Amino acid sequence: MQDPVVSIIMGSRSDWPTMRLAADILDELGVAYETQVVSAHRTPQRLCEFAEQAPERGIRVIIAGAGGAAHLPGMAAAMTHIPVVAVPVSSRQLKGLDSLLSIVQMPKGVAVATQAIGEAGAANAGVMAAQILAVSDAELSQRFIEWRKRQTDSVPVEVE
Repeated sequence: MQDPVVSIIMGSRSDWPTMRLAADILDELGVAYETQVVSAHRTPQRLCEFAEQAPERGIRVIIAGAGGAAHLPGMAAAMTHIPVVAVPVSSRQLKGLDSLLSIVQMPKGVAVATQAIGEAGAANAGVMAAQILAVSDAELSQRFIEWRKRQTDSVPVEVE
């Protein structure tokens, strides 16, 4: 088993059904990852330790999913130089619009690659993480090209 190069973090266990889609994409592409619950509000010290230690542990991309106030992706990005791909998790109150607006409004100089709300965003976060890693990994690049071709080939031409 290879060491993880992607860390999938989320504010709560209840985010896992959404964030699992990022893990599914990474599994398909053969990218090693880890998963953790790291709440920006309920476990701030855990977040600080995670962000500080991620580079030395070999993590090269962080996927951060959060709902509601959704500070996790931005706080993680503020504490590390590693790229952060953000997933706004759908919330009960505003269906994830609150999450999206909290994440996407980052100040100049602290960037997060914000994806769509919910499941599509989580899957695309896995895709984005793989694409970032593939820039410096020829084998992963080839696997990604083949994965994308299979995706394209799976779209039918006929309506019925």
